[in-house]
Amino acid sequence: MSSDIESDIKNIIVREARFEDAELIADLTRVSSANQALTSPNNHKETAEMVLSDLHRGGGFILTVNDVPCGAVRWLRTDDRLDCWEIRHISILPDYRGHDLSQHLLEAIIHLALSSDVEELLLGIRPEQTRMLDFYASLGFELAPEVEYLDQYDRQETALVMMRRLF
Repeated sequence: MSSDIESDIKNIIVREARFEDAELIADLTRVSSANQALTSPNNHKETAEMVLSDLHRGGGFILTVNDVPCGAVRWLRTDDRLDCWEIRHISILPDYRGHDLSQHLLEAIIHLALSSDVEELLLGIRPEQTRMLDFYASLGFELAPEVEYLDQYDRQETALVMMRRLF
């Protein structure tokens, strides 16, 4: 991490994504996963059209540090339940990792979900990313082996599912 960035993690802002942010969010997702193409094979193919589709079905947030966009996340209403959202594509640019910035994005979704009468949040973790289990658990998520999650672009790949009940 650049020492300039590390010493200047201030002025963190999370704002709701707008439809015109689709290209920015796609760029953030691609750049965030550029060195992880083998573990996140579909994130590096992200397009503005894919993001726009997600924003229409749910919403998203963009995180800036000192006015520089450096992270994004999306959420979707699940197909079968309006009171359950699926969190997808948490992206933090590599130079900004290690400062718990993704926590700000998740807290924004949790706050919005609480004010929207959403009862559960789901997120999928690829099997090779189990180091994230403790992080998500610290935010109230628990493993939910009873829930099956199939990646939206690669229907063959399953993930570990974590759930947070809000009510």
